[in-house]
Amino acid sequence: MDLRELECFLVLSEELHFGRTAERMYLSQGRVSQLLRSLEQRIGARLLERSSRRVRLTPLGERFLAGLRPAYDGLREAVRSARDEARGVEGVLRVGFLSGASNEEVIGAVAAYEAENPGGRVELSELPLCDPFGALRRGEVDVAVTLLPVVEPDLVVGTVFAAQPQVVALSTRHPLAGRELLSAEELAGCAVLDVRGPAPAYWRELLAPTVTPAGRPIPRGAAVQTLQEALAMVAAGRGGLIVCSPTTRYHGRDDVAFVPVSGLPDSRLGLVWQRDGETERVRAFARAAASTAATPARSASANPAAATTTTPAATVTTPAASAA
Repeated sequence: MDLRELECFLVLSEELHFGRTAERMYLSQGRVSQLLRSLEQRIGARLLERSSRRVRLTPLGERFLAGLRPAYDGLREAVRSARDEARGVEGVLRVGFLSGASNEEVIGAVAAYEAENPGGRVELSELPLCDPFGALRRGEVDVAVTLLPVVEPDLVVGTVFAAQPQVVALSTRHPLAGRELLSAEELAGCAVLDVRGPAPAYWRELLAPTVTPAGRPIPRGAAVQTLQEALAMVAAGRGGLIVCSPTTRYHGRDDVAFVPVSGLPDSRLGLVWQRDGETERVRAFARAAASTAATPARSASANPAAATTTTPAATVTTPAASAA
């Protein structure tokens, strides 16, 4: 039995979409179809019904999924446990952080982790605004610090860091740049940069809201992919960018003004990792992050006592609800 076929079926059963499955597995849609056909040939019957309009599990597919999921999870857990026991926390933990998210709490978590685990070392790498989850899914980082909410069935949210008020970055030449405060509804008269890339639409809405809280359309500015590119476009007058207040300290520029915005929920950062990629190093870093977070850590299951308990990431989002 080819494990890749089983993985493909499990992802397809979650996404019910060949394109999204291909993106998550970093395969072509043709390869996804090939893996599914091969599995169905082994079993001798269709597991999914697919048409031009929808994909859904057959009754046999539903029964197969119910039996496969716990067995597959048990296999992955056995491999993970053996690997963790062999490795412990010694070696390198790779932590990705969203552009603008390398705040005091994150640096404090790194220091706490390395102090508590003398054999462990953290390597930091910056994640682009346009692709907050790609490095995790490709195995390039072990954990990521990114904006919440995160609603991805293969990812887990651990420690949640302190909430931060939001501001809008504007060119110093912008008519609103001299204001001490803007309301969220005034964003309807201020073009916002369009963050484009692999990030899901609900997550891009955090950085580049399309409507105000009252539902008024927000004009689109230039398309960007990274924070530095975005700040350059802001300075050039190509649009504004919603960011959290610490970004003003780490990324201030003489040609960019940061104006507080009222009426938007505070921005929150969270520690995220792959559901099947939880190791002892990841758990140790989650504990270190929880010990340094300014607010009590919570998991995506909304159980405050489960700061490092792995649960599928799931949170409700609203337009213009969060920031970089």
